Amino acid sequence: MQQGLDGVVAAETVLCLTDAQRGMIWVRGVALPVLLADHGYEGTVALLWDGFAGDGLTRDGIAAAFGAARVAAFEALGTWLPQARERPLYEGMRLALAMQPDRATPAELVGATTVAVAALLRAGRGLAPVAPDPGLSTAADLLRMYHGAPAPESAVAALDTYFTAMVESGLSASSFTSRVVASTRASLASAVLGAWGAFTGALHGGAPGPTLDMLDAAEAAPDLDTWLEAKLRGGERLMGFGHRVYAGNDPRAEAMRASMHRMGQLAKRLDFATRVEAAVAAAIERVKPGRKLPPNVEIMAALLLDAVGFPREGFTPVFAACRVAGWLAHAMEQQKTGRMIRPTSAYVGPAVGG
Repeated sequence: MQQGLDGVVAAETVLCLTDAQRGMIWVRGVALPVLLADHGYEGTVALLWDGFAGDGLTRDGIAAAFGAARVAAFEALGTWLPQARERPLYEGMRLALAMQPDRATPAELVGATTVAVAALLRAGRGLAPVAPDPGLSTAADLLRMYHGAPAPESAVAALDTYFTAMVESGLSASSFTSRVVASTRASLASAVLGAWGAFTGALHGGAPGPTLDMLDAAEAAPDLDTWLEAKLRGGERLMGFGHRVYAGNDPRAEAMRASMHRMGQLAKRLDFATRVEAAVAAAIERVKPGRKLPPNVEIMAALLLDAVGFPREGFTPVFAACRVAGWLAHAMEQQKTGRMIRPTSAYVGPAVGG
């Protein structure tokens, strides 16, 4: 049996193909560079959802639906925000998602997630929520609702790049969870809530914040090479390095790196991260010759979210604000099959009598 189900095919999908060897992701047959150049986040969601949440979906149509959903979600903040603002951030998000009705549409669930992220992050700073602008893109409005003012165009473009690159990347733990829940004929709202629960773990959506912590520690080390070598010899995990799927050349990371270069001084930590990547490659060759430990997408994701002004404790909720559309795509695709996911387990407990 494969521990962690590595290599086990658990679903057939039209949504996404990831090719680790070629270093590319396709959504509905469209390569990531084309998605970034021609579709953006809302256009990519239109591709993902077409045939599931409607036919002939367009970028403009999705943007309008998301804008209207944010307005409706903001009007309903009073039903959950007073209780959620007293909880830790992840629990507040769980409460916000649990308050979504079973009848909620996919667009309404995305809108509710976006508004919840901004409102909870502001609540953590003792600030009142900011009403959405339905005419803005998801990335632009999330930045505006969090900061309380329009963000620079380069920051909006960078966050849209992040959202487009990260909305869908195959059968991750959270996406699989959404499919399992949806396969029982539970609501899409339940599927999103279940996916969020899976997403909060440090090995999944919880990774970007600790990655920035690792960069802080590396920057503070008196000698970077000595610090890295001690970490590797001690068997400690370097957050932001290594990946279950990609052995290097993750196209999402390169897209984010390029978007941060266009931000100029706003992305001031990019040069140091590049130095750390080179130092890790050299250190792993000294400690474990022949082994590779390439940087994964979390380094660029953490740097980008930091550059556009989100606090590191908010990285996972912001990640969820884009990935929720991917969870919904998987849930809706699974619903179409009409089949409940019901794997078997291999019993390895104490011997039983006849």
